[in-house]
Amino acid sequence: MEKQQFKFAGETNFYSGKVRDVYTINGDVLVMIASNRISAFDVILPRPIPYKGQVLNQIAAYMLNATKDICSNWLMNVPAPNVSIGKKCIPFKIEMVVRGNLVGHAWRTYNSGKRILCGVEMPGDLKENDFFPSPVITPSTKAAAGHDEDISANGIIEQGLATENEWGILCDYALKLFERGKSIAAEHGLILADTKYEFGKIGDEIYLMDEVHTPDSSRYFYKDGFDERQQTNERQKQLSKEFVREWLIANNFMGKEGQTVPEMNEDWVDTISKRYIELYETVIGRKFIPEELGDEEIYSRIVTALTTLQ
Repeated sequence: MEKQQFKFAGETNFYSGKVRDVYTINGDVLVMIASNRISAFDVILPRPIPYKGQVLNQIAAYMLNATKDICSNWLMNVPAPNVSIGKKCIPFKIEMVVRGNLVGHAWRTYNSGKRILCGVEMPGDLKENDFFPSPVITPSTKAAAGHDEDISANGIIEQGLATENEWGILCDYALKLFERGKSIAAEHGLILADTKYEFGKIGDEIYLMDEVHTPDSSRYFYKDGFDERQQTNERQKQLSKEFVREWLIANNFMGKEGQTVPEMNEDWVDTISKRYIELYETVIGRKFIPEELGDEEIYSRIVTALTTLQ
């Protein structure tokens, strides 16, 4: 648990997550500060990554604005590079994972010989990174602590995590958001391979929450040469956090009990930072401009933004 950084008038709650610090104001507004912490396998790694918070926050803001015609979202204001302010929703305890390609957790499941993931049947003749015939939704439960767990659509409804009608709406939104994400990625020479969405409610209305199409929530491949690499069984060039997971696996860490997080030296931390910036510039199509604001300036901007929302 991180130490609380700020104190705001009307503050009703504070929560420090894996990578974000979240302040609740007057019970209905969230101030979300994206830190430079990095997590993998549901564990916070020991070294912060320079500019990671800014990268995530600014990509998420860009993508939320680019998808707000599909469904309502929580975002109201971005007063600082690593800060977003938005509406507090009652979250569905579900992560809507949408997969266009057989990669990551889906591939590890497939490669173990299984052909069912979250109640979804996967074709029997795929290679790693191949496209699914059409995108699939493989949800997981949103754990308050520890590992998220795979779950089927029937399990979600049976456990009361969503009604049948709500589940239908969530699936519709998730697939439409994924199509928009794929379209944006394609404009910049990328393939959106998989991603996850989180939703919540205010009254009866469903809102898209949290981050969207960022390297922490998504996996991108480079489109140029993709087909050729698949044909020759070469590794695909990708922009995502998967390279961090692969480094951890290679160093015998998968977040399991008794395992120790490997040491992260300066060169490796710098490499991760540069990869995040590369993804920002490729996905957004803009030059990344690092901003380093002091705590006083960040606090002042948040207070000003909250005042204008009242």
